[in-house]
Amino acid sequence: MKYFVGIDIGSTSIKISIIDEKKNLIGSKTSASGSMFYKYAQETLDLLLKELEISPKDVVYTVSTGYGRKLYKEADENISEITANAIGARASAKEFGEIKTIINIGGQDSKAISLDNDGNVTNFAMNDRCAAGTGKFLDVVALKLEMSVDELGEKHFKAKGTPLSVSSTCAVFAESEIIGLLGNNHSVEDIVCGVHYSIAKRIVKLVKRVGVKEGIYFDGGPALNEGLVNAIENELGKRVFIPKFPQVTTSYGAAIMGVDSFLYDQN
Repeated sequence: MKYFVGIDIGSTSIKISIIDEKKNLIGSKTSASGSMFYKYAQETLDLLLKELEISPKDVVYTVSTGYGRKLYKEADENISEITANAIGARASAKEFGEIKTIINIGGQDSKAISLDNDGNVTNFAMNDRCAAGTGKFLDVVALKLEMSVDELGEKHFKAKGTPLSVSSTCAVFAESEIIGLLGNNHSVEDIVCGVHYSIAKRIVKLVKRVGVKEGIYFDGGPALNEGLVNAIENELGKRVFIPKFPQVTTSYGAAIMGVDSFLYDQN
């Protein structure tokens, strides 16, 4: 059996997917990027191969993508995360239907990608200048409210009334706003809901820059936050599809690209 590896080296986390010749996802793993991208990528891959009982000799093609893609020298190919994200999204959402718009929220940036009928990227917009619309901001909020990131989604649905306004476009100032809201005796649930809607509004602005088209896909770790998903759907006024493993869409797409490249090289 031949296997193909996709490695997505992001600014805050490393995501690895392994697929077979039929492009079925065999397994995936995530880890923190830390300060040594290559070292942690290699350690994560070795651990995943061991868990899946796959010999490194059976891996015939590796594609790297993401912020640190060029640091992984053993890769047979490296591609843009925009391309890998689009390929992975279409493959992950077959049961949903055609994907025309992708929302990706990463650790330190967020993206909106527009696709044509054939899955080609026609436009994209990125926010990488401020953490206020990213996964990092959710980490900061959870820390400030003394809870885990996983608890944020549950708190969202316990909020009462109109979501509180968290309007700062800078994560540092937004953090100060949250401290002020706590000082004014607003509930944690209402604050969490306000934060989710604050992020959702920023995301919707990105999506409108590339054009809102039906068939909306949301990936990245924050897609596991049901409260944030709810806020984005309400702001867009449209249903959003969340894949089973939203963290690894881009690495999955890179692995799929590896199959195509390998078969092309064989012919």
